Amino acid sequence: MVAKSDTAIILMNLGSPDSTAVPDVKKYLLEFLMDKRVIDYPWLLRKVLVGGIIVPNRAANSAEAYSKVWREDGSPLIALTKQLQTALQHDLEIPVEITMRYGNPSPLATFEKLMKEHPHLKEVVLMPLYPHYAMSSYETAVEYAKEIYKKKKYPFTLKVVEPFYNRPEYIDALAESMRPYLEQDFDHILFSYHGLPERHIRKGDVTGNHCYKVNDCCHVDSAAHKQCYRHQVTITSDLVTEKLGIPRHKWSISFQSRLGREEWVKPYTAGLFETLPKQGVKKLLIVCPAFVSDCLETLEEIAMEGKHSFISNGGDSFTMIPCMNTHPAWVKTVALLCKEEMS
Repeated sequence: MVAKSDTAIILMNLGSPDSTAVPDVKKYLLEFLMDKRVIDYPWLLRKVLVGGIIVPNRAANSAEAYSKVWREDGSPLIALTKQLQTALQHDLEIPVEITMRYGNPSPLATFEKLMKEHPHLKEVVLMPLYPHYAMSSYETAVEYAKEIYKKKKYPFTLKVVEPFYNRPEYIDALAESMRPYLEQDFDHILFSYHGLPERHIRKGDVTGNHCYKVNDCCHVDSAAHKQCYRHQVTITSDLVTEKLGIPRHKWSISFQSRLGREEWVKPYTAGLFETLPKQGVKKLLIVCPAFVSDCLETLEEIAMEGKHSFISNGGDSFTMIPCMNTHPAWVKTVALLCKEEMS
């Protein structure tokens, strides 16, 4: 292991508003949705759409949603990321910090904190807490951190952990976090991943002729897969269900958190909550592997709103499997992935 003052780890997550107050939620949504990699329209159109329509119409409802899941120690996502930081720090002899793509603490604040406390720092390993590559999640987090790093000309080198969607250690950790919930009787398990526009999938296809153009494109080898979110979540689901011995007919994939009217990756999770009970699925398990920390999208959108929809449409039981959060196998995986990047 390198000397304590020589290297450090930064865990990078999405972020949250500073509070559930509407002004704080507005500020957060503006920063988030004005990101050119989230809504990839020209700046002026994005400004009108986000600042003039989306945020004014969504801020109050989003603030109310956040208030349903807010903890005494603040945002669930940030609180759980801090808990992961603490657990990781317990296992390592080097500094571990956290940062957020949007909101606080920002990459600039985290870099500055490290430099102040460890002036002889030579290397920083950045671990984006996104298992899968997407322009609107992993890519924007990494590129934003690199932008700050280059602008400030920090003396340390910055190394980045790549998406780990198919790493055996990650699959094992995800499987172990799910395993206890499989002991109960269930009809079906739904893997609900954060959605994104189909256009993003096509835009990220470096070959220009694979995604949505080749039959069963997610399972046909292609250079496009390195940046294809749809492929990567498919492989995660394939591997973890194989690991757990879940028969193919008892699980499926869906996509949540749709925004706007354009076509997003299908099928939509919200729609399945309405149709699955009518197809005989009365006892549903649901897991959200795109998130490693529980957050608004898992705790409110799925565990609250999703459960209400499923039960209202004829379902009998609905169990959401928590994210890995601070599961010991996940903590060990994070440590391993970060250590691999160290000199």
